[in-house]
Amino acid sequence: MKRAYSPTEVQAMHIPSFPFEGEWEAAFGHPSRTGTWIIWGESGNGKSAFVMKLAKYLCRWCTVAYDSLEESTGLSLQNTLKRERMDEVNRRFKILDREPMDELSQRLAKRRSPDVVIIDSFQYTGLTYASYKALKEKHANKLLVFVSHCEGMRPEGRAAKKVAYDADVKIFIQGFRAVCKGRFITKPGDHFTIWEEGAAAYWAGQIEEDKS
Repeated sequence: MKRAYSPTEVQAMHIPSFPFEGEWEAAFGHPSRTGTWIIWGESGNGKSAFVMKLAKYLCRWCTVAYDSLEESTGLSLQNTLKRERMDEVNRRFKILDREPMDELSQRLAKRRSPDVVIIDSFQYTGLTYASYKALKEKHANKLLVFVSHCEGMRPEGRAAKKVAYDADVKIFIQGFRAVCKGRFITKPGDHFTIWEEGAAAYWAGQIEEDKS
C-alpha cells in the first residue's frame, strides 16, 4: 500500500518547474518539468512555428529532442528551423528522424538522454491510450510533448482525445494564438501570440464574421 500524505507534506515537496517569464508565464504559468503536454490545431494556424518557439524556449533550462515522425527532415522542417533560428540552440536541441516509439523509449532510458522530447505527430506514433500511459509511466522523469492533428476544436482520434484529458498542459492553436487549457495557468484567458500580424488579421476577420 502506498503512503498517504498530509496537505502540509505535499505542500512542502520540492517539485521542479519551469520559471517561465513574460508572455510565456502569462499564458502557461510555471509548468512542471516532467509529465505530458499535448498541442493541437488546424494546419496553417501557426502550430509548427509555436512548437519550435517552445522547444527553443525550453532549451534555456534543459536538453530537447524533436522526433519528426511526420515530416522527417524535409524542406518544411528545414524552413521552420531557419525561420526560428534553431541553430542558436544547436547544442541543446536534437532532431530525431522518424524514430519509432520503442527506439525512442530506449533512448530516453539512457544516461544523459534528453530531458524533453517533442513527438510530432501523435497520429504517426502508433500509440494507443494504454501504450501512451505505459510510455509516460516508464519515463516519469521526462517531459513528453505530443503534437496532434485537429478535428474541429479537439485532437483527432479517440486515443489523442484521451491523451488530452490526461495531459498536464493542453495547448490549442488557432489564428496564430496558443491558448492553454492546462493545470498551471494563473490567469485563464491569456494566450501566447505566435505571429502578431497573422493573429491580428485572423481575429479581425473573426470579429467581422460575428457581426455579419
